[in-house]
Amino acid sequence: MSDTNHIEVPPVDLTQSRLNFRLLVLDIAWYAVAFPAVARFLAVHLIRLDASATLLGWQAALPAVVALITSSFAGWWRGHYTSLVPALFWPSVGYRMMFLLPAFAPFLPHDWQAIWLVMAVAVAAIPQGISSVLFLVALRESVEPDRLPALMSRRSMFFNGLFAVATLAMGLWLEVIPFPVNYQLMYLAAFGLSLVSLYNMMKIRPVIEEPPPRTDRPAVRPWQSPTFRRVAFVTVVMHIAFFSITPLVTLRLVDELHADEAFMSIFTLAELAAAATFAALTPRLVARIGNRAIIAGGLIGTGIAGAILAAAPSLPITLIGAAISGACWTTAAISAFNYFSQSTPVEGVTRFTTAYNQIVMLSIFIGPLLGSQLAETALSVPTVMGMGSVLRLLAGVIIVAAMSSRVRWFGGREPVG
Repeated sequence: MSDTNHIEVPPVDLTQSRLNFRLLVLDIAWYAVAFPAVARFLAVHLIRLDASATLLGWQAALPAVVALITSSFAGWWRGHYTSLVPALFWPSVGYRMMFLLPAFAPFLPHDWQAIWLVMAVAVAAIPQGISSVLFLVALRESVEPDRLPALMSRRSMFFNGLFAVATLAMGLWLEVIPFPVNYQLMYLAAFGLSLVSLYNMMKIRPVIEEPPPRTDRPAVRPWQSPTFRRVAFVTVVMHIAFFSITPLVTLRLVDELHADEAFMSIFTLAELAAAATFAALTPRLVARIGNRAIIAGGLIGTGIAGAILAAAPSLPITLIGAAISGACWTTAAISAFNYFSQSTPVEGVTRFTTAYNQIVMLSIFIGPLLGSQLAETALSVPTVMGMGSVLRLLAGVIIVAAMSSRVRWFGGREPVG
């Protein structure tokens, strides 16, 4: 059986849809070249400044809770614009400040620099809450629903491939240029590249615009929908489980196995090469076994990867865990958004997308704090990572149970696949 509901959409401008497809791929391509500066090396920068596991946990979690709060204002912000794309501009510019603000850290006293790095990404998360909701709406409105899995797969493939290359280049740069100028110039270059991404994004034009609210019946709220509650459950379980140990991976590699920026680049290359490969295969897997089965299997795979990273006696062994993690999480993440998109109506898309984005952000906030707080106890980092790996395995089993259940777990009966 299918794990989607049939959603009718009006006819679309196929020429504009194809152009949007290309622009959205270009958008993520340029963004991918910039993103390693924050996604990979901000944590390494913090460790170089002697940041604790708790501060690393807050660096991963605080932006999520800030974005969770501000995402509630996405509908209000959208209401000030007649079209979706202009509404994206200023929140997207503000979000990209996460690349620029860390460049000012060396101008502060040493004891304040690590705190500044955390606050820089937290401040940028204020507009991120709005931009992320509106961008998810823009994705759904830019192409036909049956092309959305192909778009997500293509974006993920380009993102992972270019992210890997950029991470390798940045790692070599950080090794050659003296600290802290190396980090400052990296952040400035990333900010410029992120603006090229924004330029491509602003050229898209919706082909399936959200219809006005119907007056003949009350609007369906997301949490009143059994289908959305099932989507929310799967989303919360997978994100909390996966992100529970992500802040500890860098700590394990750098502090315990003595990885430098060059090895971190190689680690990322192994992770994202596998991710790019499996991103290309995801549409075929979705067609064969369904989104929720891929999500469950992906979580189980990330649990195996986490166990390898926790037990690895040397850096080369961690590359196996990196590859497994990249492949499994990429397929799970693509399928999670496909599952959400295919299970929610075109009417009221902003409301449903806001709720979806909020539960993702809440989960990303809770997950890293679980692992980082445990790492501050008498437990060793490998032990906490092992516990997180078990949590990921259990999450996969729970999702299997949820996807197989035809009873009223979520207040209604629906076909699942």
